[in-house]
Amino acid sequence: MTNPIIVAITGASGSIYGVRFIGRLIEAGINVHIIVTENGQKVVRHELGFDIDYKSCARHISDSMGVRIKTENLSIFNNKDLFALPASGSASYKVMVIIPCSMNTLSSVAAGRATNLIERAADVFLKERRRLILVPRETPLSAIHLENMLRVSNAGGIILPAMPAFYFKPDRIEDLADFIASKVFNIIGISSGFVKRWTDESR
Repeated sequence: MTNPIIVAITGASGSIYGVRFIGRLIEAGINVHIIVTENGQKVVRHELGFDIDYKSCARHISDSMGVRIKTENLSIFNNKDLFALPASGSASYKVMVIIPCSMNTLSSVAAGRATNLIERAADVFLKERRRLILVPRETPLSAIHLENMLRVSNAGGIILPAMPAFYFKPDRIEDLADFIASKVFNIIGISSGFVKRWTDESR
């Protein structure tokens, strides 16, 4: 896959899901274009202890995953910039993943809002019938949350809740985040060898 993938991080808890996913994409040789909401920045800072800027993100991924990042691997866009590349339907993106996806962002996508870059990019993906994956991280779910997920699914998006499995016997929180990353990899057609798949021998 030569096209860069858009990864949006919003203000839901579980920012490790987004950051590990970014690291795994770069490890697989895929360039990543990141958009982060203001609350997403706050959650990353609170949960992981750094800011989503190029140097801090590259350092964190390098230190925690051993993945080296080059300048061309990673681009970060301002969520307020509606003139940025992800806002255009003529851009060459094929995949966008919102991970983690807050209920606020979910409701905006479901309603077709486009007041910031993440919302606009998601709207573009739905109208262009491109692969849009939302990874919600919330519990319990209200009827409104469920209805919004159904609306996005009916519009062509994919809802992939952050519900890690345990059959592979994870040892660390990072293993759980990698499991969700591997599920996204499977959907977008990228081979992932960092989580053991379920096989007949797994029983």
